[in-house]
Amino acid sequence: MTATQTNAVFKDHAADTRVKTKWWASRVAIYAALITWAIICLFPIFWTITTSFKLAPDVMKGNLIPWWDFTPRWKGWESIGISPRLIGEVSTVREEFLKRFWNSTVIAVSASLLAVILGSLAAYGLSRFNYRFGFMRNSDISFFFLSQMILPPVVLALPFLVLYKSLALLDTRIGLILLYTLMVLPIVIWIMRDQFQGIPVELEEAALVDGLGIWGSFFQIVLPIALPGMVAAFILSLVLCWNEYFFAALLTATNATTLPVMVASQTGSQGINWWSMAALSSAAILPLVIVAIFLEKYIIKGMAAGAVK
Repeated sequence: MTATQTNAVFKDHAADTRVKTKWWASRVAIYAALITWAIICLFPIFWTITTSFKLAPDVMKGNLIPWWDFTPRWKGWESIGISPRLIGEVSTVREEFLKRFWNSTVIAVSASLLAVILGSLAAYGLSRFNYRFGFMRNSDISFFFLSQMILPPVVLALPFLVLYKSLALLDTRIGLILLYTLMVLPIVIWIMRDQFQGIPVELEEAALVDGLGIWGSFFQIVLPIALPGMVAAFILSLVLCWNEYFFAALLTATNATTLPVMVASQTGSQGINWWSMAALSSAAILPLVIVAIFLEKYIIKGMAAGAVK
């Protein structure tokens, strides 16, 4: 091998080394950024869960790591009647917690289902038919629905309070279900309209030629394809309804009060019961985490649907 060939080999080897070094450096930087972001996102959940096992001095000192900075205790869970020592005993606090939990479940699930059903029908109409309402066309109507989310909730406080009082809907589940449905309906319509627009119209035309009607093609052709998007819209609606506090605190008192109101009630003139608030927050987070884990694939499909037609 000549000197020229040897130099060429060394140069190729050096180039390959530089390329591999850059590749590894980029991978390390990407994973480091992702891990850092994951820690930032998960830290509030970690802090909430660990705080539910702390005593007052541990909370005030800011101790973070269990069995290192502090010894875990069931202080927070005992305050709501859910601990190994109290689980077999009668507890009025636990009964109140379960009542609020059931209220949140019924209201959030019902409102989300109703919003997805109504929103899907409205979105399908906006994606398949042309409407004209004065100067407004389909795009204007869609933006009108979305613009309703810009309105601050406090502006609607007095009108809804007067309306619900006259209709005897104060402190009722049905009252919050109807209100939450209106609250999340715009975002459901916006999401589902994009889902339906990503489905080729030719599929429905072929179904009509085969003898199916408009409703038949919708239920048998369009709906199965758009199902991931509907699940994603349902989960988003569920999160918004589950965490809503303002109207739940304003329009309920005893019978239909939800978990966010119970969490906020842990603050008082004597201070904040951090351990109780953390235990309630952990119990409130858990159902959403379970739903997200089981329906993760539908969330991903719903977010990706319509990206490639």
